[in-house]
Amino acid sequence: MSGVLERIGNGTTAALEGWGHLALLGGQAFRQVFTGQLHVRNTIAQLSFIGVDSLPIALLISLSVGMVFTLQIANEFIKYGATSAIGGVVSVALARELTPILVSVVIAGRVGSAIAAELGSMKVTEQIDALEVFAVDPTRYLVTPRVVACLVMVPLLVGLGNMIGIAGGWAIATTMKGISSGLFLTSIQQFLSPADVLKGMFKACIFGILVALIGCHQGLNAKKGAQGVGAATTDAVVHAMIAIFVLNYILSMLLFPGGGMQS
Repeated sequence: MSGVLERIGNGTTAALEGWGHLALLGGQAFRQVFTGQLHVRNTIAQLSFIGVDSLPIALLISLSVGMVFTLQIANEFIKYGATSAIGGVVSVALARELTPILVSVVIAGRVGSAIAAELGSMKVTEQIDALEVFAVDPTRYLVTPRVVACLVMVPLLVGLGNMIGIAGGWAIATTMKGISSGLFLTSIQQFLSPADVLKGMFKACIFGILVALIGCHQGLNAKKGAQGVGAATTDAVVHAMIAIFVLNYILSMLLFPGGGMQS
């Protein structure tokens, strides 16, 4: 029994230490942003990698979710005479929950793993030590550009994903379920508010920061050898996804306390 409690205690301590180091890393990154120490060239490169290169998969996921979600709920709403609410339900579900969390999970898998692998490789090959020898701050050169790029690009991807997802839902509703285009669009206007979209994008900002920080933290603390880099990459994706799902619940309670739609 004592051995089990000891392992639980050690695991809890390690988790708290990890989140503490993550918070310190985030504090350093944002301090550099606010003091004008941002490395512009690296930031532009990361904006392209995280935003432009992730655009096709993010839009594909959003389109698929919008179409499938509409396909699943349309028959039930029609059965109970709630056809006029289909567009509103689809748009609110996408803007509040589905697009932010699914796009962020895709970014965690694609970007978080790449960040951890790149920084982990630099760590085990002593490139980060070389930066320090040449008086280059690794946080400013490596971490801050990735955090800023995720902060900017993930909500933009979510915003575009909302539009594509709603368009996919509209296509299914009008072509397969016989719902008029006007009724679907009017329902969106009645139920979807700008606050829903902005709050969903705010959630995406938080998720993007988490993905970047966790990926950087895992990479910078990778153990020696290829196995250590692989473990850091896996941990970055797993920890980022767990953090996204847990934080999504907390943010949803805070941002949408009523849990319903307002017409």
